[in-house]
Amino acid sequence: MMLQKPMSRRDAMKMSVTGLGMAGAALASAHAAWAGSAPQASLVPAGAATLRDLATALAKAPRRRDFKSVPMILTRPEQWDAEALDLVLRYRAGPRQAWDNTALESPWLNLMRNSMNVQIWSFRHPNFLPVSATHGTAHLALYDDFIWERYLAKLTKGKWTRNLWLEEPPASDAAPADFENPQGVYSPRDNSITVLQRRGLVFLACHNEVWELTLALRKQGINPDNLNHERMAAEFTNHLIPGAVLTPGIVGTLPELQRAGFGYAK
Repeated sequence: MMLQKPMSRRDAMKMSVTGLGMAGAALASAHAAWAGSAPQASLVPAGAATLRDLATALAKAPRRRDFKSVPMILTRPEQWDAEALDLVLRYRAGPRQAWDNTALESPWLNLMRNSMNVQIWSFRHPNFLPVSATHGTAHLALYDDFIWERYLAKLTKGKWTRNLWLEEPPASDAAPADFENPQGVYSPRDNSITVLQRRGLVFLACHNEVWELTLALRKQGINPDNLNHERMAAEFTNHLIPGAVLTPGIVGTLPELQRAGFGYAK
């Protein structure tokens, strides 16, 4: 039967890759379509040609999101987003800053936004590259709404039912040229992951956090499909937000970032 219109990315992202093979193929196709596109409505500052090139390259770099199972320790580059991570590590403009973000209910997005504003407009470094080395509870913000609806709403006892950290508030519609607007796109009213990505910030995801979160969920009985650990970890990996760069583990990746010249921030 022929579909009347192509599946949207949102619809595809809500489908479980652990279900029918057709659902898994649709989800992988949606991610592939995103990966091959340029960053949407880029907010990369004027004069930041190198950062803009990185954003374009990262958008095209593959993200594998069709795993059937994943092990506890990743041992091969094809098990994480090695090409995208390498682009970040090889970035030679700067300055570069790696934020060790662990707490969802903390000002982590606000701090990174402030850092970008100061680097770009106070110190005149338009090619400044911040990355979020995301783990702990902050990592919950790197899953799409399928995972929130199926697992995380129950984990948080209904405190949150969807990924609010991805949503773009009204401030994101303000004119980007007015960077001093206290209610604008660069203000505290616009601490959105999506907007920070449009500005060039890279969110690094953590496989170890995926593994340990799914272990905890299984122990709590939050496992509607009775998946084994390897398959549940694969499902969570397959539903990382668009643009996220999966690493084999944030704690072990931070030394690589520091070796590449990233300053550490927490």
